[in-house]
Amino acid sequence: MKTYTTDHIRNVVLLGNTRSGKTTLAEAMMYEGKVIDRRGSIEAKNTISDNTEIEQLYQRSIYPTLLYAEFLEHKINIIDTPGSDDFIGGVVSAFKVADTGVMIINAQQGVEVGTEIFARYAEQYKKPLILGVNQLEHEKANWETCLDELRQCFGNKVVVVQFPVATGAEFNAFIDVLKMKMYRFKDDSGVREELEIPADFKDQADELHAALCEHAAENDEALMEIFFDKGNLSLDELHKGLSIGLKNGGLMPLFCLSGKKDIGVKRLMEFIIHAGPSPETTEQLTVDGTAVPCTATGQTSIFIYKTTMEQHLGDVSYFRVMSGKLTESMDLINVDSGNKERISAIYAAAGRKREKVTEMIAGDLGCTVKLKSARTNQTLNAGKEIKFAPIQFPPSKFRTAIKAKSEKDDEKLGEILNRANAEDPTITVEYSKELKQIILSGQGEHHINILKWHLTNTNKLEVDLLNPKIPYRETITKVAASDYRHKKQSGGAGQFGEVHMLIEPYVDGVPANNRHKIDGKELVLNIKIKEEYDMEWGGKLEYYNCIVGGSIDARFMPAILKGIMEKMEEGPLTGSYARDIRVYVYDGKMHPVDSNEISFRLAGRNAFKDAFKKAGPKIMEPVYNVEVMVPSDAMGDVMSDLQNRRAMIMGMSSEKRFEVIKARVPLAELNKYSTTLSSLTSGRATFTQLFADYQSVPAEVQDKLLKEYEAQEKDE
Repeated sequence: MKTYTTDHIRNVVLLGNTRSGKTTLAEAMMYEGKVIDRRGSIEAKNTISDNTEIEQLYQRSIYPTLLYAEFLEHKINIIDTPGSDDFIGGVVSAFKVADTGVMIINAQQGVEVGTEIFARYAEQYKKPLILGVNQLEHEKANWETCLDELRQCFGNKVVVVQFPVATGAEFNAFIDVLKMKMYRFKDDSGVREELEIPADFKDQADELHAALCEHAAENDEALMEIFFDKGNLSLDELHKGLSIGLKNGGLMPLFCLSGKKDIGVKRLMEFIIHAGPSPETTEQLTVDGTAVPCTATGQTSIFIYKTTMEQHLGDVSYFRVMSGKLTESMDLINVDSGNKERISAIYAAAGRKREKVTEMIAGDLGCTVKLKSARTNQTLNAGKEIKFAPIQFPPSKFRTAIKAKSEKDDEKLGEILNRANAEDPTITVEYSKELKQIILSGQGEHHINILKWHLTNTNKLEVDLLNPKIPYRETITKVAASDYRHKKQSGGAGQFGEVHMLIEPYVDGVPANNRHKIDGKELVLNIKIKEEYDMEWGGKLEYYNCIVGGSIDARFMPAILKGIMEKMEEGPLTGSYARDIRVYVYDGKMHPVDSNEISFRLAGRNAFKDAFKKAGPKIMEPVYNVEVMVPSDAMGDVMSDLQNRRAMIMGMSSEKRFEVIKARVPLAELNKYSTTLSSLTSGRATFTQLFADYQSVPAEVQDKLLKEYEAQEKDE
C-alpha cells in the first residue's frame, strides 16, 4: 500500500441501529475499494468486520472494527460500530478519531432510538453526519416514511441528494440531484450505468436540485452571489458549499443505499471524498485545551483509542496519527507512564486482515502490536509532551456481583476482569470491601452476558452472577449521650477505661453546639480541640475533645477516636458505613495502672455504639438521577414501572420524536432496569443514570433491612 498524505485521507464511522446494515455496507465499501474481491454476508458468517465467534453467533456487531478502502486515489478509513446501546463505548471511542459520521437508516424501520442516541453523540463531539437510507431493496422499505421521520428528527438540515426510482424488489435505480443523473444497476456487483433523468422524475429532480443549490450557497457568501446571479451552481461549487455546511453541522446530505446489492455505495464514497472533511481541516484538543492541528509537519504524536488482545498475537493497539509522521521502528514516549515504546510494526487494518506499511501520515488510522504498557486513552509522542484529551466514556447502567464458582479461580477471575476493562473501559470492576463482593458494571445485561460468555467459553472459567448488595449508609437524627466502662481483670495487668460521650447529627453549615439537654439536665461542654475528617465513603465525622480536669489523659484521645472510627466502618444497624456525625467526648475515668490504649479504644467504640442506637438512627440509600428517553406510545408503561420503583418524577419534556422523563430513583430499585425498559418498549427506549446523593429510606424499607440484617447475624 502506498503512503497517503493527510489531504487524501478520510475517516468515517458507520452508525445506526442494530440491523440497519452497517456491516453489509462496509463489505460493499471494501469491495469497491479493492480490499476484498468477494463480499461476505452476516448469514454466511464471513464478513471482514464481524469476525469474532461471539459476533457470528449473535449475527450482529459487538465490537468496533477498523476497516479501509482505497478509492479514487484516496484512503477511506471506516470504523464499523455496534448498533446496540449496550456497546456504546465502541461508538464513543470511534468518534474520538473519526471526522465524519455516516448514519445508516433501516428503510423498513425508519428513525429508531439508536438514530437519536448516535446523533446526540455526533452533536456532542461536533462531528458532521451524512445520512443513508439502506435496505431499499427490502419489500417493506418505505422511502417517504423515512424521509418524513428524518425531517421530524433533524428538521431542515436534511438535504436530499438522491431519491429512489422505486423501492422493494424493483429497487435498481435512483435519481442523483447533485449530479442530475439517474444511476441504474444491472446486478448485485455494483456495476452501474449513468443515464439522463426520465421525464417522469424531471420536475421532482429540478425542485430538489434547486433546494440543494440553495443549501450549499447558504454556507458561503461567494457561492450565494453566484447562485443569485446564475440560479445554479456547478458540481465543484456544490461540493464546496456542501462541504462547508457539512463541517459546520448546518446540513445532513441524504443518500439512497443497498449495501446488500451494492447500490449507491460508490456515489456515497465519492461524496465522502469530495465533500467530507479531510483530517487536515481538523484539530484535536489536549487536556489543557490547546488545539493541535493535524499536519504532517508537526511533531509525531499518536492517540490509542482501542486495545484488544488476540490469542496468537498479544496486545493490538489501534491509533490515530494525530500529527507528524509515524515510521516503523520509531521510539515514542508514553505521556502517562513515561515509558519508551518502540513501534515495531505499523499495519493498515481491515478487521483481522492487516497490511504492513512502513509509515503513516497525520490523520491516518492504523494499529501496532506488542507495546509494553500503552493502553486505551493514552498518547505517545516523539518530542515535547503533548497529552490529548481522553475519551469520556458514558457511566454504567447495569451492575451485578460476580463470583468464581471455585475459590481457587478468584485470582484468575480478577486478572481477566482487569483485562476486560482495559479492552472495554465501559466495563468497570470494583472490589468492594464494604459489600464483600466484586461489583461488575456495564451498559446493560447483554453487555455483561457477552463478558460472561467469554469467561465461560474463551477462558474456561465458570462464574456466577449474583444480585449486587446496596452500599447503604447509617446516620443519626437527634442528640444522644452514653457512657461505657471497659474493665477486665485476668491476672497481671488489667484493662480499664471509661468514656462519656454525646453525639449529634452533622449538618453542613450548622455550627457545633456546646449546650445540650440530656435526660432533662442541661449539659454545657467546654470544647478544647476539634478534629474534622472526610470519610472515605462520603460524609464527615467531627470529633471534639471536651475533657476538663484531666479525667482522661490526652494520650488516650486518639485511641477513643480509633474505636469510634472502627464502629463507623461497621455501622451499628446493618453493618454499613456510618456518616455525618459529631462526637463530643466530655468525661470519663482512668486507672493509674490498668488504663491503656486498647481499653479506651474499646470503651470509645462501645459508648459510640450505644449512643448511636439512642440517637434516632436512620438508614440512608444511594439515589440516582435517571433520565429516560422513550417513544410516546410507551410512556404510560414506563411511568408506571418507575413509580413502582419508588421513583420521584422530577420533570418531563419532549425531544424530537421522544418523551424525556427525569426522575430520582433509589439504586436498590434499579436492579436490571435496563432489561425491563427494553422489554417494556421493545428496545426503543434508552436511559442514563448518575449518582445524586444519599437519602433516608422509608420506614417500612428500614424495618425490612433491619430484620434481614438480624437474620443474617443469627445465621453467622
